[in-house]
Amino acid sequence: MDIDWSQLRARCLLLEDAGVLALNKPAGISVTGERHDTDIVELAAASGETLYPVHRIDKVTSGLVLLAKELPAHGELTRQFNKQTATKAYLAVVDSTGLPDRGVIDLPLSVGRKNRVRIAAPRESIRTEDDRWFVRQSDLLSGKNYPSITEFATLLRTESRTVLALRPITGRRHQIRVHLAWIGYPIVGDPLFDRTGTQPRTHLHSWRLGLTASWRTPPVLDMEAVPGEDFWVPVGVGADEAAGLLEQGAALLAG
Repeated sequence: MDIDWSQLRARCLLLEDAGVLALNKPAGISVTGERHDTDIVELAAASGETLYPVHRIDKVTSGLVLLAKELPAHGELTRQFNKQTATKAYLAVVDSTGLPDRGVIDLPLSVGRKNRVRIAAPRESIRTEDDRWFVRQSDLLSGKNYPSITEFATLLRTESRTVLALRPITGRRHQIRVHLAWIGYPIVGDPLFDRTGTQPRTHLHSWRLGLTASWRTPPVLDMEAVPGEDFWVPVGVGADEAAGLLEQGAALLAG
């Protein structure tokens, strides 16, 4: 993929200061470390700019990604992700309807064959009670598993699809994608679970991020990446309605 870093940087810039660079990443570009692929960190380095990823979002995911420009800032921010004190919010368009207004997916993850992330229990053992999806301890598969929790609020229902605002309490690899697919609501266009290949992108977007940042006045980073028009295509939402849904989603997640 032939990408000009200076153009990508200028087009996607959300925030920049002495310590960090925040971008609204398009779907289809890696952040760092994917084999046989050009990524943001590599593109920047080739242009003489050293960046340290504070967190990762999947190549297929669009939206907010935060990179540190210096190591002290990187250390301060990554500690917040490790301690789960960073606040994160995503948007997703999922296939089918029927989800409640609010819910919690409390399903541990494990790594299966070919390094694929899965729920750490048989699919048929997943239970629902009071809008919470969970498995009993006795149903967990043998081997290592990782507690994983995703909260969600429903923003819009159409005849066949639903728009969700999601808050991953934990930050496991592929967490939102696996959680939604395993409870029967895969993300539209997700190559892990949608094999039809009919969608040009995966409709998952890194939307909001909040952390403390000691070098800023006031000492906070509170950022939002508005999704592009292409995100809303599967539900036929225009700019004005999209703005209203984002306002609604922010209020629901703050409540």
